[in-house]
Amino acid sequence: MKKETIKKSYYGLITGSIIVGLLATALGYTLKLITELFEEHLFEGIKKLPILYIIVPSIGITLIYFTRKYLFRGKKNKGIAEIFHTLDHRRDELPFYKVPSHYINGFLTVIFGGSTGIEVSTVVATAAIGASIHRKDGVANIYKTELICAGVAAGITVLFGSPIAGILFSIEVISRKVTKTILLSCSITALLAWTFVHFFDKGPLFNLEVSFWNTSAIPFMIILSILAGLMAVYFTKSVIFIKEKFSKIENNFIRVNLGALLVGISIFFFPALYGDSYHGVIELLAPDHYIQFSLGFIATLFCIIILKPLAASLTLGAGGDGGVFAPSIVTGAVLGIFVATFCNHYLHTDLIVLNFALIGAGAMLSAAIHAPLTSLFLTCAIVGGGFQLFIPILIGVFIAKYVAKYLCNYTVYTYQRKKSKLSIQLKR
Repeated sequence: MKKETIKKSYYGLITGSIIVGLLATALGYTLKLITELFEEHLFEGIKKLPILYIIVPSIGITLIYFTRKYLFRGKKNKGIAEIFHTLDHRRDELPFYKVPSHYINGFLTVIFGGSTGIEVSTVVATAAIGASIHRKDGVANIYKTELICAGVAAGITVLFGSPIAGILFSIEVISRKVTKTILLSCSITALLAWTFVHFFDKGPLFNLEVSFWNTSAIPFMIILSILAGLMAVYFTKSVIFIKEKFSKIENNFIRVNLGALLVGISIFFFPALYGDSYHGVIELLAPDHYIQFSLGFIATLFCIIILKPLAASLTLGAGGDGGVFAPSIVTGAVLGIFVATFCNHYLHTDLIVLNFALIGAGAMLSAAIHAPLTSLFLTCAIVGGGFQLFIPILIGVFIAKYVAKYLCNYTVYTYQRKKSKLSIQLKR
């Protein structure tokens, strides 16, 4: 009798995972597709009248404010903290309205220039799909974590084309434990999502190709990884500081428009900060920039490195939807371009700029979310031939993570969780 019950519960988990995988894949792909399309068209249109860069983020975040107030009845989105809350408290569920809420708000944030990405919006929306399927009949109550993680695994797989990164993110960041059932549910959804991507998506995130790397560059890669760890701490502190300051502004008009206006001014001077900024990385990797060295190019790189985390923090503080994924990847990539270009000119090295951009991207993402294995496989998947850099990125993601963790033992994701646990302890 017991074996039959276990068998039936496994069938329920597998069936539920397949449903979650299909729905999460559809959600992630459509959000990615329409965001890329609208972001590109709006960005190209605004180029003709650059003064609009200052205004456009205010339009997006104002639309989000009214959507949240009237369509979702004033309920706020709190990012991945919402997932942690529902996993920590059995009776608290991740309601279904989080699916359209994060979908719409993530889309509006990015296409109107909010300097973040759709990754966290996708993660929470797909987690909400998993939570909703869990509440249906046929899935055992004990599999709540499994189905939430399954949705997340599919979402990350669709966005970056790496099923391993999807599974690892669900384990390293969301569940922070490995069980047979979590592996089973995440593997099912990640493989479903990867199969879809393989046949229907257009290719890696960046249409670039890695050729080779030199062992002589390892010391410079280590320096880059340490710098990426430091930048991740700067980013984490910036997000927390700015969000806390903005939360104290009682006037909604001032809060929304102050943050959006500051983001718009940053974009006006550095258009690469617009939206998720992936387009900016492609532009900065054009050989003309770093082969013909100029102080102006180095200064531009430095400003983007400093401003991208601030612009992302201001976007979130003003009420935009998003997280640290895209800003970390972009800031780390630009940091890698900066280090390689600087060393090639002043130290007469022969560092491959693309390689350093990828190592920087992976290292900073790892340091920002404390998930080195996710960052490793994700970074290798975002360009052609990325796995040729497996060893240097492996070194980079672990160095950066431990540098960041030594200086700051929490991330943007875990700060509120840590704070609430400390509050409970103090009350006792």
